[in-house]
Amino acid sequence: MAKDQRVAWLDHAKGFCIVLVVMLYATDIVQRSAGQEGWLQAVVSFAMPFRMPDFFLLSGLLVSRVIGRDWRTYLDRKVAHFAYFYVLWLSILLAFEAPWIAAREGWPAVANEYLRAYVHPYSMLWFIYLLPVFFVVTRLVRPAPAALVWLAAAALQVAQFDTGLKVFDKFAMYFVYFYTGSLAAPHVFRLADAVRAHRGKALAGLAVWAALNGALVFTGYSHLRVLSLALALVGATAVIVVAALVAGMPAFRPFGYCGRNSIVIYLAFLIPVTVTRKILGMTGWIEDVGWMSLVATLGGVVGALAMYWLVRGTPMRFLFERPERFHLPGAIVSTEKRSPISSSSASTRLSSPLPTMANRNAGLNPMRVNEASDG
Repeated sequence: MAKDQRVAWLDHAKGFCIVLVVMLYATDIVQRSAGQEGWLQAVVSFAMPFRMPDFFLLSGLLVSRVIGRDWRTYLDRKVAHFAYFYVLWLSILLAFEAPWIAAREGWPAVANEYLRAYVHPYSMLWFIYLLPVFFVVTRLVRPAPAALVWLAAAALQVAQFDTGLKVFDKFAMYFVYFYTGSLAAPHVFRLADAVRAHRGKALAGLAVWAALNGALVFTGYSHLRVLSLALALVGATAVIVVAALVAGMPAFRPFGYCGRNSIVIYLAFLIPVTVTRKILGMTGWIEDVGWMSLVATLGGVVGALAMYWLVRGTPMRFLFERPERFHLPGAIVSTEKRSPISSSSASTRLSSPLPTMANRNAGLNPMRVNEASDG
């Protein structure tokens, strides 16, 4: 299989995931503002079992390419890198939200919210907050038997903790998927090859999965312990199969582009989603809540990419590109041409086959989503 084909399906899979994540937040923001539910909520609900699990699984697929680096370089690439973007975008997003917090609770509450975000990840930035944790833990448990680590991670997910400590609860819920991606990478890439060779069987399998996933979601059984873990893993596999099937189709190229810039979109989408929702509300161009949610989703994706396009090659590129001075001293800095954060988080440029690894709800505040739907 050609290397660029592998890049294509992985980019498409990440593209599907990031669009679904933006859709989750856009739909929640629009529906809370409108005070009613729209038809797009059905799509959001259908994707609930696999949306974030697949994002983490895909992030773990290429860990084997970097896990053997010296600790200083590893921490620079996988901890300092994401810490830089977390601090930067926390400051940007909270500055955007500050007027609503101040109007409701006063300006001291803004400072309190900012400091709190360093121990309780802010809104959707919890994904950026947790990725370095997953990279470090995966490296630390490398000497342990992989089967035992996986079983422990699966047990944490099945326990479905709700302690109120967001970092712990999200770690327990999602680490198993990141670790699964790190372990199963060779099998996943072989699956993508097989899908293209057996398209008919792949489509039949997808039809069965879609019917089963939909039935369990809309009958309320998808949250059950053990079953939720199984649905997430099967759903993540289904996304990969879909990506492998459509990666060569011109109509789906925008998803590939979104996948190549998935973390760029993740960092920046909340502002354009909020602006789009407010424009729709003020103008009354669209009255249907479902269509408003879809337009807000599109606004979030395109708006985030537009922000990236505008700052490329300008002094403002630090929004999506970590400056040299924020690297750890002594870390080996890549000599490759700089690329946006998305490429740094999980590069899809494969140079060799992969080896096996032994919100609080704040009323109608447009920048907030319900913690229950946070992923």
